[in-house]
Amino acid sequence: MNCFKKIYCRIFQGCFHLAIPVLPYRDPKILDSIDKLPEEFSKRGIKKVLLVTDSVIRALTGQLEKLLPQNGIECIVYDKTNPNPTVSNIEEALSLYINEKCEALIGFGGGSSIDCAKAVGARAACPRKSLEKMKGILKIHRRIPLLAAIPTTAGTGSETTVTTVITDDKTHYKYPISDFPLIPKIAVLDPKVTFTLPPHLTASTGMDALTHAVEAFIGGSTVKKSRDYAIRATQLIFENIEKAYKNGTDETARRNMLIASNLAGGAFSRSYVGYVHAVAHSLGGAYNIPHGLANTVLLPVVLKRYDSKIWKKLKILAVAGGIADKTDSTEAAAKKFIDEICRLNKAMQIPETLKGIKKEDIPELAKRADKEANPIYPVPVLWNAKELEQFYYDVME
Repeated sequence: MNCFKKIYCRIFQGCFHLAIPVLPYRDPKILDSIDKLPEEFSKRGIKKVLLVTDSVIRALTGQLEKLLPQNGIECIVYDKTNPNPTVSNIEEALSLYINEKCEALIGFGGGSSIDCAKAVGARAACPRKSLEKMKGILKIHRRIPLLAAIPTTAGTGSETTVTTVITDDKTHYKYPISDFPLIPKIAVLDPKVTFTLPPHLTASTGMDALTHAVEAFIGGSTVKKSRDYAIRATQLIFENIEKAYKNGTDETARRNMLIASNLAGGAFSRSYVGYVHAVAHSLGGAYNIPHGLANTVLLPVVLKRYDSKIWKKLKILAVAGGIADKTDSTEAAAKKFIDEICRLNKAMQIPETLKGIKKEDIPELAKRADKEANPIYPVPVLWNAKELEQFYYDVME
């Protein structure tokens, strides 16, 4: 990256860093059971809600669909969300929300369903503004309808973040929309809805949460709360992810993974992510590669390339996670941390490469990653599109 662009990026990031303490970040109200959600709606006088989910997760929504009417709340269901929610998904769900005169939203599922519900809320709040015009940061400005998020994976942290990620049906371009109204008011961290999550998704979504914590921590825009959240999330993930992977009904491990994902989401909401996410988003948009899987495969590759620039911070995370001792050198501790990520990936049968990447697509994919990341992501080292191309080659099958 040329020096003028680097200067621009660092000034841009510095301004946002200075602004973090005065920006309206907030954490959602946490409920530990689905059973408690109808009461929260009743307190707010909500009589009709739109439940946003997908066709697979719909099998888990039965309890909630019974509880809501029992408490005088009508429940309308949209269950066509794609693994990477599209503009068409959102517009279709929005039409249902408007036509049924709903008053609130529930995102029930993985990050895709929660992201879809967030985007529906944004469109409901700004009916004259397209999703394309909301792309980027601080483009919504208006309060969205009451939104409750029920994650069925411990990974995305969408139930606490300022961001939703959308895929354009026509161009397959995947882009984030970030603004404070998108933070859900309520997050339900109920481990029972994660019991049926298959081992491979437990692994990739859990490592996705680790990616959030790590990228937030090693970036240049941390604050005390985001650092504390990232350290605690890292510790919980290293202590619980293999337990949840091996025994899906381990309620303690599942609950701890949900807490870790929530903390990691709070960390990156405040301090942003980095090139792992930018590259992963481009792959998800182009090839529909699951976001958690892409992040998981890319994380050790990107960390190794940052080299000594992040060793000191990785040592802090390594010590917190029980991977290294305080007496280890920064280099040794950092390498132990990266090695542990690789060990976990291998133990949980996560591949080292990703299927479907086409060599001829890489320049365009790298441009998209560059456009997403620079100047906003406060990464330890700045790279341009040409430099980012190497990551796609590194993870090609």
